Amino acid sequence: MKLISSRDNATVKHLHALATSARERRGSGETLIDGAHLLGVALERGVKPTRVVVSESGRGQAEIAALLEACSAFDCIELPDRLFAHVSPVDAPSGVLAVITIPPAAPEVSVTGSCVVLDGVQDPGNLGTILRTAAAVGVADVLLAPGCAQAWSPRVLRAAMGAHFGLRIFENVDAQAALAGFPGAILAADLQDSVELYDLDLRGPVAWLFGSEGQGLSPAMLALATQRVLIPMPGGMESLNVGVAAGVCLFEQLRQQRSLG
Repeated sequence: MKLISSRDNATVKHLHALATSARERRGSGETLIDGAHLLGVALERGVKPTRVVVSESGRGQAEIAALLEACSAFDCIELPDRLFAHVSPVDAPSGVLAVITIPPAAPEVSVTGSCVVLDGVQDPGNLGTILRTAAAVGVADVLLAPGCAQAWSPRVLRAAMGAHFGLRIFENVDAQAALAGFPGAILAADLQDSVELYDLDLRGPVAWLFGSEGQGLSPAMLALATQRVLIPMPGGMESLNVGVAAGVCLFEQLRQQRSLG
């Protein structure tokens, strides 16, 4: 394993750029995954890192040491703790991270089964939560319209806890084109002219539309909906966090679908 100790090293500079710059990630087609859990999930799903980076103290941790053995065929480097903290994409460095290739964009997007369509969701934690929830309920397709956070950023990857590796994620999608001919309901989470979620039949395919944390769905996205959906809140709150709202809707659909059995 190669030891690098200089901040001026080209590899260190590239790692720092991947951690901090969306432009660098887009330009290189690479991103960082942080932590033993996320690296373990990636390896289980057949993802092959282009580089594995471990901190001096992290190398002595049993879980990380086991991962390094599994990554022996990949390019592995060690950094002093201070330098690892410099390239880490999180405030509390985990001791291990890896560089992976971002999957190439699909030439066109067409969905026929249930999917999630996001419009302007910019908070990495919310986006990661929605991806994790979609994976949990078995909704494999997530479409991001322009204006959403970068799906493969390190913070979104960390929040999603490995969900990326079991989903088909499409970024900068023209939702109108992607949903043309969709065979099921297109449901928009919105407060105006809405039907309560628990009054709907969700057993068939559903394209769920969720908007930004502050502005909600854009008029153009709302126009795609066949029905607007309201989550009842008898406690008097005006709205829910978009990640929570998506979770409520997706698990209600799962509950209804399971009742068919």
